[in-house]
Amino acid sequence: MSFLRAAILAALFVIGAAQADAQDVTLRSRDGAISLAGTMLGFDGEYYRLLSQYGELTVDASGVTCAGPGCPSLTDFVAELRISGAADLGRVLLPALLESFAAEQRLETRRDEIDSEHLAYHLVDPEGDRVLARISFRLTTSDEGFADLLADEADIALTRRAIRPSETSFARSAGLGDLTATNRSLVLAFDALVPLVAPENPLSSISLTDLADILSGDLTEWTELGGPDAGIEVNLAAPGSGLTQSASDRLLGAGTPPSPARLRHHSDAESLAMAVADSPLAIGLGGQSAATPARALSLTGSCGFTLSATRQSVKTEDYPLTAPIYLYLPARRLPKIARDFLRYAASDAAQPVIRRAGFVDQTPEAVPLADEGARLANAILSASSPEDWALLQRLAALRRIAWRLTPTFRFEPGATRLDAPSRDQITRLARRLEEGLYDGRTILFVGFSDGIGDVAANRAIADERARAVLAEVLAAAETADLQQVTLATEAFGEALPIACDDTEWGRQANRRVEIWIR
Repeated sequence: MSFLRAAILAALFVIGAAQADAQDVTLRSRDGAISLAGTMLGFDGEYYRLLSQYGELTVDASGVTCAGPGCPSLTDFVAELRISGAADLGRVLLPALLESFAAEQRLETRRDEIDSEHLAYHLVDPEGDRVLARISFRLTTSDEGFADLLADEADIALTRRAIRPSETSFARSAGLGDLTATNRSLVLAFDALVPLVAPENPLSSISLTDLADILSGDLTEWTELGGPDAGIEVNLAAPGSGLTQSASDRLLGAGTPPSPARLRHHSDAESLAMAVADSPLAIGLGGQSAATPARALSLTGSCGFTLSATRQSVKTEDYPLTAPIYLYLPARRLPKIARDFLRYAASDAAQPVIRRAGFVDQTPEAVPLADEGARLANAILSASSPEDWALLQRLAALRRIAWRLTPTFRFEPGATRLDAPSRDQITRLARRLEEGLYDGRTILFVGFSDGIGDVAANRAIADERARAVLAEVLAAAETADLQQVTLATEAFGEALPIACDDTEWGRQANRRVEIWIR
């Protein structure tokens, strides 16, 4: 219902904008030569947003005078920012970042708990006790966050899942621009979806295939997993929750809802975890960021690979059910203080705050060879030809003198375009090159592929991917002194798999570009 509401309101907004004839302000240039009449849509402290006979215009307030009942006060302006989306993120992560940002700006914060679904922050100048900004939160679900953004009832959607094609289409129709573009979204942090069972449950790991069959209702009995003769009780977050939708998209296909025989939804992570911990017949999917009395299972595959959700495996996105946290922004100018906050949230200074809030940050970390025993063991087990062994030996020789950095670049399914987290990492790596943080070092963009097909062809595809990522970084690092750093590509094809190739997800995960530095 929320998405239908957004679609209707967005359509009405477009129709209303096209037909609007209220002329409540007139903007005149300082010399009086030009005037524009129209409806004041917004003011960010620097620019007016005006609906005129020429369409929606953005006008620099310093160059015009404003007359009419819709004119805002320039001296008493209070920046407004409306954020809507995932309740747990709106209660914990965003407030932590906002308070840290305010402290950096030497502003005071005043928190107003309005009701169970709404809270607001006021950013106050401590010297004049003047309110500079009001940031309001609507604490709901990822679905509602997108719905509010599309209906122009929010300026930012805070979500636990990526935008879906239908939402992207409605956003364009509503004049919000392409929300899949790099500058329309920000990956704020990472979480992970972890399968949970009661502490006394003997199960230690579960395959993605079995997990998908449980969610789809095809696997209903514990006996099928070597357990007791009893039905599996499934516990998930609310249907509109980004965690549940992200799990469905990954395991069942985009937009396919879970339909197990015994399903119980929970309004928050705590009640989900308690329900699982109290029942040896239960299984749940929860976020790694939530403290839980239940026990997390590792994920495995038919080829024997096993992965657990650790900070490192989530940060590299090697863990199969890594769950990025997104901010989505409309194609319009936000108030300056809001833009400053968003820059801060993506900065290095914000990453410790993200960690303290219980989420996985995006500060690059070096992964030493000693931490990669499982990956190398998997590679050795997968090698089956002289070509495989030759590649593996060359890889090991290079890896001995180079450290892997945690940022990993992956591509959208069936496409050559980088996915949203990877597009964010392009920007972050480019900024670090511009700041000279890797001067005097060699950075290798190392391409990998799945194991389907010819070894030589897979190496060629991996090399293509590595070169494509390097090209995007070079394009983004406009002010970097590239004479101070060596950038190169390498390709090892299928030589270092991180997942089994018997599932589409596994193949997709193996198609990646890593960053190695020496």
